[in-house]
Amino acid sequence: MELAGDDDAFARREAASRCSAVEPLAPGLATVRGVRRPETLAYTRRICRLVGTCEPAVDDAVATLSAAGIDDADGTVAVRARDVRGVSGVDTQAAERRLGAVLVDRGFDVDLEAPDRTLVALFSERAALGWLAAETVRGFGDRRPTDRPFFQPGSMAPMDARALANLAGAGPEARLLDPMCGTGGILVEAGLVGADVVGVDAQYKMTRGTRRNLAAYLDGGFEVCRGDATRLPLAAGAVDGVVFDAPYGRQSKVEGDSLATLVGDALAEARRVGSRAVVVGDRPWVEAAEAAGWTVEARFDRRVHGSLTRVVHVLG
Repeated sequence: MELAGDDDAFARREAASRCSAVEPLAPGLATVRGVRRPETLAYTRRICRLVGTCEPAVDDAVATLSAAGIDDADGTVAVRARDVRGVSGVDTQAAERRLGAVLVDRGFDVDLEAPDRTLVALFSERAALGWLAAETVRGFGDRRPTDRPFFQPGSMAPMDARALANLAGAGPEARLLDPMCGTGGILVEAGLVGADVVGVDAQYKMTRGTRRNLAAYLDGGFEVCRGDATRLPLAAGAVDGVVFDAPYGRQSKVEGDSLATLVGDALAEARRVGSRAVVVGDRPWVEAAEAAGWTVEARFDRRVHGSLTRVVHVLG
């Protein structure tokens, strides 16, 4: 698996929502098993069926491929090599030529335009060779916050929203709640991977705007209402997962002890209606989460710009 972004721990955690046995291999690379719907991941670029690993040099890659058992030489192939994050300094064109020559010797025909199979060589602090199995559907630029029917400053980028939705368990047959939905960006991404989504916000303009955004990208499967995140109009256990971006002190009208009380009460209410949650803030909310009965399974500090670091809490 080739990871995207520069926070491998975060990318691996997201990948674990679609895979099992996720293990680091090298910067930007991980090995996984049991992959399900990998095209829906945000922080993964491509997934390959592993042929072998080796030192990050062309000679080693050629030796690894030459020693590998390749059963079926029918059809056409292409080779794609990548110097992941520029770590290895490998000449990728030379790697493609020499690995391609090995495959030709095995009886394959080369087709660079529309091959039946693609061998991917990923070079980092280690190298991995594999047959391309899936590439993630990027397209996040088509859903930039400023391009949606309803926009507010400070809206989260869709790539991050997709990752948070995945961490919270979004997928077919899952019901996901955002009790502070804002413009609905996280709900859009959760809906696009198959979840039924529920949005709640204290402001009428936000619920109205969220409906517009969800209607623009989803074909049903959503509910939105005005409400209080600390007193949700939902039965206990009504949703599979909860995800929300808590108010930021510098941008919110809620500050100080009032903000802490709001987030703490929202965490307690999330615990009542769901069994897992992902909560984002501009500061750690670990103590509040634990006080609400959650276990903090993971925490990621993700720098957005000089004055903002988003703290992502994965709760169970």
